[in-house]
Amino acid sequence: MSTTLPRWSASALETDPEVVLAIHTAYREAGATVHTTNTFRTRERTCGTGWRVLAERAAELARAGAGDGRVAGSIAPLEDCYEPERSIGAASETEHQRLAEVLAPHCDLLLCETFAHPDEALAAVRAATSTGRPVWLALTAGPEASLLTPDLMAEVARRAVGLGVGAVLVNCTPALDTRRFLDAIAGCGVPIGAYANAGHANDEIGWTASPEPGAERYAELASSWVDAGAEILGSCCGTGPAHIRALAERFT
Repeated sequence: MSTTLPRWSASALETDPEVVLAIHTAYREAGATVHTTNTFRTRERTCGTGWRVLAERAAELARAGAGDGRVAGSIAPLEDCYEPERSIGAASETEHQRLAEVLAPHCDLLLCETFAHPDEALAAVRAATSTGRPVWLALTAGPEASLLTPDLMAEVARRAVGLGVGAVLVNCTPALDTRRFLDAIAGCGVPIGAYANAGHANDEIGWTASPEPGAERYAELASSWVDAGAEILGSCCGTGPAHIRALAERFT
């Protein structure tokens, strides 16, 4: 299975949909109750004219794998989430609107995720909330926790709450750096949460073939996120079902 850029994970929707379904199923069996659609890259600019079919397929696969869980339609930055300088900011709203309208009928909520550019984050929120579906916003400080400061993340969170988001999360920020960003967004007026990445390989949290020790370390860190007020927990890059299982066993 090839997941090369620019399609990245969207390629699997066309070539290996059964693998996508198996991944959703594995996460459900691990205890996941919210399943994110594989639509991080399903845009016309990356997938061509068949993008809508792929986005709808992603939602169908998530629904099939989620069981009784909820399905969150993923709406991500138009360009590289770790290169916010490439963002077109507020001008991205039209493209986000198109994806939001495709996903909304098939999803329980829309998840604007992995945004580091404040203007594009808010553009995506405006597009998503216009559908009438519940909307969550997840902001990232990037792999080195340097793309957003805690204060700027808090400001974006407050503005997003004013636009109607139902939750604000910290995502794809190293697990070891996540707490200070959660502290910053606490008190924004809606539930907060986190789904962090595994950081660097030498953090021994993820990226390994034997994930269980790293999963336990991740769950330990998540305890501090709960102390900071997190009500929604998950995991991002470098993690897998074992990390979700560790969270489910510790917090449910």
